[in-house]
Amino acid sequence: MSWDESVITHYPNYNILNLADEWDSYTKEIVLKRLGPFSAPEYFSEWETSTLKAIVKNIVFDNRDNIIDWIVFHLDSKMTSEIGENQRKIGIPPEDVLVREGISVIDRIARSKFAKSFTDLEEDEQFKIISSLQLGQLPPIREWSRIPQKDLFSKFLLEIVAAYYSHPEVWSEIGYGGPAYPRGYVRTEYGLTDPWEARGDGK
Repeated sequence: MSWDESVITHYPNYNILNLADEWDSYTKEIVLKRLGPFSAPEYFSEWETSTLKAIVKNIVFDNRDNIIDWIVFHLDSKMTSEIGENQRKIGIPPEDVLVREGISVIDRIARSKFAKSFTDLEEDEQFKIISSLQLGQLPPIREWSRIPQKDLFSKFLLEIVAAYYSHPEVWSEIGYGGPAYPRGYVRTEYGLTDPWEARGDGK
C-alpha cells in the first residue's frame, strides 16, 4: 500500500483563497494562519511529533507535508490550551495524557511486533497497527487498562479529521465555499449555488 501524492477532486480549478478578500479581517487572519509556517511544537517532543505525523498520515490517508504540519500544530496547540475538553468518559485520562501516552504505546506495539519504531515501519505495517487500534484488537498489554484502544482512536480521529477539513487547500478540493461572513449565502435552495461557489463542472 502506498499513498498517491496526486489529488482527486471534482473542482480542479477552484481555489478558496481567491475569495479571501471577501472575508472580514479576523476571519482572514485565522484561515491564512493554517497555511503556515508553524512554530515548533510546545507540548510534543521531536520524537512524539515524528510519530504523530505518521499516525496522522494513516488516518487522513494524505502525505502532503503542509497539511500534516497544520494538523500537528493544531493538536499541539490544543494540548497546551487553557480551554478544557467538551466532555470525557469516566475513567478516561485527560486528552493531553491520552494522546501523549497513546503515541508512546503505539510505538511500543510497533517495536514488539516488528522490532522497529512506528516511524520506521512500512506504510502497510503502520496501517495494520492503526486499523487494529480502531477495532481494539492490538495485543493486550497493561497500558490499555489506562489508555483504552477504541477511545484513543476516537480521540485521534476526532481531532485529526477536524483539523484536516479546516485546511483551505482541502476546502478547495471538496468544493467548500469557506466562511460566509460578511457576504453570506444567497441561493440556498437545493441545487442552486452562488456565482462564487464551486461547481462540479470544473469551473
